[in-house]
Amino acid sequence: QVQLVESGGGLVQAGGSLRLSCAASGRTFSRYYMGWFRQAPGKEREFVARISSGGLTTYYGDSVKGRFTISRDNAKSTMALQMNSLKPEDTAVYYCAASATDCLNDACRASVLVYGYWGQGTQVTVSS
Repeated sequence: QVQLVESGGGLVQAGGSLRLSCAASGRTFSRYYMGWFRQAPGKEREFVARISSGGLTTYYGDSVKGRFTISRDNAKSTMALQMNSLKPEDTAVYYCAASATDCLNDACRASVLVYGYWGQGTQVTVSS
């Protein structure tokens, strides 16, 4: 079991920045691939970013490339998502997730099905 708790959401103006954090407890954090997803009202959950278990490799959804940065600190069992140049369309509930699956392609990395553990979510609202 892995328990995940997100924090850092809030209200920000377009062009601003926010940093989300995800704190993990339970089984060895460093064994898991970690991801961020988001879900806007009336829409499906969308892949945002993924980081390898050791933190050396990262992947991003097309809509956030160049603006968001995912990172992790295995010593502290935490993960972060630095969000810059925020846009109103980034408004959503953001979830952190943990996966034991070593994906070999982008479709796998972006699939909610390979993530077995989820946090409760944190709201991010970007005003225009």
